[in-house]
Amino acid sequence: MNSQDYAARIGQLIQEHQADIGAEWIGQLEALTLRSNSVSKEQLRVHCQQFLQAFAMATRAGNLDDIDHRSWDEVRNLLADISSTRARAGSTPSETATFVFSLKQPLFARLRQGFEGNPEGLAAASWIINTLLDKLGLFTIEVFQKTRDQIIVRQQQELLELSTPVVKLWQGILALPLIGTLDSARTQVVMENVLQKIVDTGAAIAIIDITGVPMVDTLVAQHLMKTIAAARLMGADCIISGIRPQIAQTIVHLGVNLEDVVTKSTLADAFLVALERTGNAMVANKG
Repeated sequence: MNSQDYAARIGQLIQEHQADIGAEWIGQLEALTLRSNSVSKEQLRVHCQQFLQAFAMATRAGNLDDIDHRSWDEVRNLLADISSTRARAGSTPSETATFVFSLKQPLFARLRQGFEGNPEGLAAASWIINTLLDKLGLFTIEVFQKTRDQIIVRQQQELLELSTPVVKLWQGILALPLIGTLDSARTQVVMENVLQKIVDTGAAIAIIDITGVPMVDTLVAQHLMKTIAAARLMGADCIISGIRPQIAQTIVHLGVNLEDVVTKSTLADAFLVALERTGNAMVANKG
């Protein structure tokens, strides 16, 4: 038998025993997958039925050694959807790959029946199916990992946005309290948030408070200057607060030029300067 004959025979066996294969396969998966509670029983049954039907059609097309062939488009699309759904639901890569790998046992059982008395044919068909399911299993892991990476990147972006809040202190005055390390990615978020808030509020002063920044090096200083320059292009001036003695010494040693930037030791001092510049004043409560 050539590859086309094997493909036709395998596809025929799957079609003839699809109900039994599906029942056995679902039974295995329910015992393995549902322990994590990340996949419902109904969802699992639907995925199995859809995949098995698409798998049978693809095998009958005859291209069992190339899952990138157009005859496998529906199978790959189904696996991509299943893998992405499970990645978002909190499944593990092994649980997701098991969806494909666990199909081997019920398929091999039907191959033994279909190639009874033909050990060479059984060996060849088993090798074809084994290799094919391995490729599909690896495909699910690749899609799962890509989806998980996208989720992580999105979560990191959300954390960055949450960790760089821009607060309106007064009419025309914004404050950006920074806590933690200021790297390139975070600086970009800082600039975007500040510029957008300047546009939204028409603020004239933005106070960048670095009290919570543990260390200021050349890179951090450059990031601060970029943020200040971007704000000035939007018509707002910046004040840096939270300049502790150690940070002041570090900035001097680094040779960073902050001569044209107002710096204050505390946010309160910076706020008073901002009020004066915007023509506002604080009135003491004598009561």
